[in-house]
Amino acid sequence: MTEKSLFCGINNPADSSNLTDMEKKHVPVIEAPDTVTAGEAFEVTVKVGSTPHVMEVVHHIQWIDLYSGGNFITKVILTPVFMTAKVTINMVKSGAHETATLRAVSRCNVHGMWESEKVIAVK
Repeated sequence: MTEKSLFCGINNPADSSNLTDMEKKHVPVIEAPDTVTAGEAFEVTVKVGSTPHVMEVVHHIQWIDLYSGGNFITKVILTPVFMTAKVTINMVKSGAHETATLRAVSRCNVHGMWESEKVIAVK
């Protein structure tokens, strides 16, 4: 049986508590407060990899997308050599829901797309 190509869909770690070396460099890490106040701005930082990903011309992260639930928030296009695979944005959540799921998707030009999620409470 052949293995799935890294470019067939979005890659997720097999075991998020025991990441492989490749997963450590590719799974987005979402840094945000565990609880936010409705209507107040808060920072969300997404960095690609718990181990920093290289940003070389031949191997780099092309972009990072951020979603809140099913809502698209932003896409940041990254330039190899001149940028790191890390972005910070300011967000505001309404009080319409008690929780929000932030989802980050990034794309490596060599290893395909990767995603992660973080649930935050909204008070």
